[in-house]
Amino acid sequence: MKTYNSREEVPEQERWNLADIYENKSAWEQDYSRIGKMAEELKSFDGRLINAMTLYSYLSKSEELSFLYRKVYAYAMLQVDCNTREAEHQALLDRASQLGQKISAANSFFMPFLLSLEEETLKRYIAEVEGLKYFEEDLLDSFRYKPHVLGKDQEEILSQMGETLSSPQKTFGMLNNADIKFGEVTDEHGNKVELTRGMYSKLIEHEDREKRREAYKAYYKPYIQMKNTIASTLSSAVKNNVLLSKLRNYPSAIEKSLFSDEVPLEVYENLIKATKDNIELMHKYLLLRKRTLGLEEVRQYDLTVPLVKGIKLEISYHDAYETMLNALKPLGNEYIDTLSYFKEKRYIDVRETPGKRSGAYNLGIYGVHPYILLNHQDDLDSLFTLAHECGHAMHSYFSSKHQPQITAGYSIFVAEVASTVNEILLIRYLLNTTEDKEMKKHLLNHFIDSFKGTFFTQVMFAEFEKIVHEKAERGEPLHSEAFNSIYENLFKEYNGSNLLVLDEEVKYGWSRIPHFYRPFYVYKYATGYASALSIADKILSGDQATLNSYLEFLKSGSSDYPLELLKKTGVDLTKPEPIQQALAIFGELVEEFALLME
Repeated sequence: MKTYNSREEVPEQERWNLADIYENKSAWEQDYSRIGKMAEELKSFDGRLINAMTLYSYLSKSEELSFLYRKVYAYAMLQVDCNTREAEHQALLDRASQLGQKISAANSFFMPFLLSLEEETLKRYIAEVEGLKYFEEDLLDSFRYKPHVLGKDQEEILSQMGETLSSPQKTFGMLNNADIKFGEVTDEHGNKVELTRGMYSKLIEHEDREKRREAYKAYYKPYIQMKNTIASTLSSAVKNNVLLSKLRNYPSAIEKSLFSDEVPLEVYENLIKATKDNIELMHKYLLLRKRTLGLEEVRQYDLTVPLVKGIKLEISYHDAYETMLNALKPLGNEYIDTLSYFKEKRYIDVRETPGKRSGAYNLGIYGVHPYILLNHQDDLDSLFTLAHECGHAMHSYFSSKHQPQITAGYSIFVAEVASTVNEILLIRYLLNTTEDKEMKKHLLNHFIDSFKGTFFTQVMFAEFEKIVHEKAERGEPLHSEAFNSIYENLFKEYNGSNLLVLDEEVKYGWSRIPHFYRPFYVYKYATGYASALSIADKILSGDQATLNSYLEFLKSGSSDYPLELLKKTGVDLTKPEPIQQALAIFGELVEEFALLME
């Protein structure tokens, strides 16, 4: 695999074409100026929403502004993520963020106004102006928030504080993506080279245990060095969440986060309980891992190394794309035909380059198309990441195509279903098409480790978030030692304290997780994984009704609440069965793997 020292070295076909959003910076500037004026116009509606027609005018202008602002912000954000070290791009994003605060302040009067209306008055307005039917469900749903909306002046103050309240996330993002330097490790030729995240993902799976240990120590070193700074940013983020939940009269921070999706607290708590009730399945797998590796003691850097030695898959980006398309054929021609041209149309930014944002994501832009960020390493993990992000992108594409703007966006709660269905279909395809016994063992091992990372680890993270927020709500201090203690205890519980020897680095695991700055987000990976297992296996069994309902689900956006959308695919997360079934499948995979290894 070629290493790229600059973005310019990457083939154009493997770089985003941001001209699909704006042809050039001048076009961006025009919309930027236009939005500023529109925000002033929106603010002028304050005190003038006296009848159905003025309400319709306000809502129409607000939606138009929202459409433009998403483009303006996305263009700046994507520029920054190509190279987080580029000051000019960062200035664009800062301006876009400040514009967002201006829009938020201009709109801050609206929710208090809306909830001051009698519901019957609102329904009369809707009946009077035909265009208001388009906004009806959104408007009526807003009445759910009535106990949690403050007065007009207070809402305006909160909107103006938006940038301040989001600064912990922004600070951590800059530390994590732009400033952190991992130091040097030894490459295959014995030379010292600077560790990158892409290299780390390979070295932590290296058959040579010393290389794993070296990479592990180098990777955690800057996080430990900055432990107090990062603890301060995370503590501030948690306390901000708690403060906002109190100001808005929610029983707790977690219930505030669950409210918009109408997810009962029991769904979150039952997920943790069901997982811990079956945690012996994880311990059984880790015991198998220990025996297979032939180690007297297992450490954290032994938890992801493949257990089947001698298999090193080099999968070019082109081959990975073709493999993915073949694996997803059960989803039908419309799905495959659409996804096949994402690559040619340059919807995907493929390669790792200096300063590029780490990880991978999909960003759907209504009226444009999805943009996928990768840091592709030409290996099996990269193939799965490609399939995962393309699942998100197809969800964005279908919802934008089949839903109006107001319901085209979808909740993060359902987002992880679309991505994980693709991963399940891919691993099942690879397992079914390989005749090589060693390869089958390797793929089963990958499936189990993927399950471990997407389900068990995310549930552990979810419990960590719950505990630290509860500590903040009780007024208990949050510092690096507090975070260390909570994280280390959970790590022992989920991974088996008698199975592992814990290095000093283990307890600092909390310091490197960006998702902790998006409160109560990680549990959705686990619920999404359980849902996806059920849906994908039914589709593979030839269940046409599930396939049809799933494709409709992808086209549904936010036209219903997440739990209701999932129920239409046959998955009911208000009951324990989907989680229990997923855990049972994990147990079966471990059993099958153990038999093959014998």
